[in-house]
Amino acid sequence: MSGAGAADRDQVDGTGIRVAIIAGQWHDTIAAGLLAGAQREVERLGATADVIPVPGSFELPVVAKTALEAGFHAAVALGVIIRGGTPHFEYVSDAATSGLTRVAIETGKPVGFGVLTLDDEQQGLDRAGLPGSKEDKGAEAAHAAISTAVTLRSLRVLA
Repeated sequence: MSGAGAADRDQVDGTGIRVAIIAGQWHDTIAAGLLAGAQREVERLGATADVIPVPGSFELPVVAKTALEAGFHAAVALGVIIRGGTPHFEYVSDAATSGLTRVAIETGKPVGFGVLTLDDEQQGLDRAGLPGSKEDKGAEAAHAAISTAVTLRSLRVLA
């Protein structure tokens, strides 16, 4: 299972951290599970979040960059890309991954990566944090973004 060896989501004090959850709308069931998991984790850690819907995963980088430049401390990018019979999967997966990496580096702010790149729908259902899912990738992405934002905040205080 891909989740083997994943770090525990320890309690981090996310008080004062504003998160933009950029949520792709492709594949309703899986996308809704990812979003719910991210929102639960934001609340658990004491951060606040605004949800910004986008059509799909290709749009995640530009909206994440704009949100971070507008003052959000972190972004959580959620999307679903399922392999099909054409190279479209590779293009969208690469664009989302490379774009979100560039956004984090260019803005100096964390981007939690909750983009599922899947061979089939069942893999997404297993990772979406739904009842019966084995993993909760939305919550994991939110935790990574908030935890990193807290770390960056403490480093900036030390500087």
